Amino acid sequence: MSEEDIRAARLEKVEQLKQLGSNPYAYRWESTHHAAQLQEKFADLPSGEEVDVEVAIAGRIMARRVFGKLAFFTLQDETGTIQIYLEKNRIQESMAEIDADAFNHLKQLTDAGDILGVKGTIKRTEKGELSVYVKQYTILTKSLLPLPDKWHGLTDVAKRYRQRYVDLIVNPEVRQTFRRRAQITAGIRRYLEERDFLEIETPVLQSEAGGADARPFITYHNTLEMELYLRIATELHLKRLIVGGFEKVFELGRIFRNEGISTRHNPEFTSIEIYQAYADYNDMMALTEGIITTVAQEVLGTLQLTYQGESVDLTPPWRRVTMHDLVKEYTGLDFNSFQTLEEAKTASKSAGIPGVDEAPSIGKLLNLAFEEKVETTLIQPTFVIDYPVEISPLAKPHRSQAGLVERFELFIVGRETANSFSELTDPIDQRERLEAQAAKKAAGDLEAQGLDEDFLIALEYGMPPTGGLGIGIDRLVMLLTDSASIRDVIAFPLLKPEKSEASPESAT
Repeated sequence: MSEEDIRAARLEKVEQLKQLGSNPYAYRWESTHHAAQLQEKFADLPSGEEVDVEVAIAGRIMARRVFGKLAFFTLQDETGTIQIYLEKNRIQESMAEIDADAFNHLKQLTDAGDILGVKGTIKRTEKGELSVYVKQYTILTKSLLPLPDKWHGLTDVAKRYRQRYVDLIVNPEVRQTFRRRAQITAGIRRYLEERDFLEIETPVLQSEAGGADARPFITYHNTLEMELYLRIATELHLKRLIVGGFEKVFELGRIFRNEGISTRHNPEFTSIEIYQAYADYNDMMALTEGIITTVAQEVLGTLQLTYQGESVDLTPPWRRVTMHDLVKEYTGLDFNSFQTLEEAKTASKSAGIPGVDEAPSIGKLLNLAFEEKVETTLIQPTFVIDYPVEISPLAKPHRSQAGLVERFELFIVGRETANSFSELTDPIDQRERLEAQAAKKAAGDLEAQGLDEDFLIALEYGMPPTGGLGIGIDRLVMLLTDSASIRDVIAFPLLKPEKSEASPESAT
């Protein structure tokens, strides 16, 4: 049967249920247990034995087996599955006043996908299957569309993301991923709150997008008659709070960047930014280790992970190494020895680094060499420290190395997971750097930051020495759930409409 035929047949069953005086879309149901609780509580019940304890559960019918006067359904709720054992005489006797032909109506009018509530006792069948031995049932929701037979066999991966609700129904491991995601974010918040950090929400709509180099989404406020940006970072507003006198603040929330989509990037993603007064990037390294190792231990019970076949050891302390030293280790190039940009370019070309001609400075070239030759090799947790000033407009100058800033990025399994600075507190230096960014934006650089004049005014009132940290929540969840794509850990990732995906334009 086609899906349309199945839907039509099920609509007929809806009408039959209504004619029988049964509402196929019930208002409520009260359960006494979940499936996992029953499985645990009665794990030692011997085969063939029954426990005369009344239970009530509800869930979705995942499978039906009907044999004359007996039926066995697999019922799934949020916690797992359990068999329900349906016997005609028992049901007819218990439901005689409600429906004189209740068992046959159960066989004829239910389908896989329906949501069912049942009451009964606990029994382990002769074949060893723990079951709810049903006395009464109620159809709580009639499903009109069939569940896929072999969801794992679908080659259209986008359909799993597009119809996430079906993915969640038929793939318990997907539900586990999002359960772990919730545990991870709750654990991070708990860790910070126990250390007196305060979560304060900052605006999503902003008059000037700042705090990162990224292309923003642009919207329009009709009443104010002004263009606004969806935030690309929470940084500048959280720093305003530090200026205002808060010493430990953070926000865990959505960020929006109008950029490419890949297994590591989604235009709408979640990050946490944390700012601590009177701290620097060394303090932030310790904080980063503490957050990640604590939530990993809480959620997984171990610091020894496997990610896409790679073994990862999160046991601290993690390696700390400068970008200069890593590039020298992997390419043989010592960027501290170059006197001119041309000298650095010539050496970089000899080392096989692509895109050298476009690099406008030695610092940019150093970062290019790192991205091309080093980044993907950093499997174990590694703090890459001391970045070129050219790529870090919000970081404080290094206290002992000219041309560098006090910044680190944490790399695990070859991808950036966290980013941190000793925050720039000099308002004059900050203005010069943001003015340089604004000039790039005016010249057509879509990722350059604009000039947030109010933020600069805030800095002139004085911001204490501050350490700042950002952690990509989606990438951390990917790591701790062994998920290959960022779309696997975002419940509803952005996708093109199906018609657009099928159109000739979308293939070009």
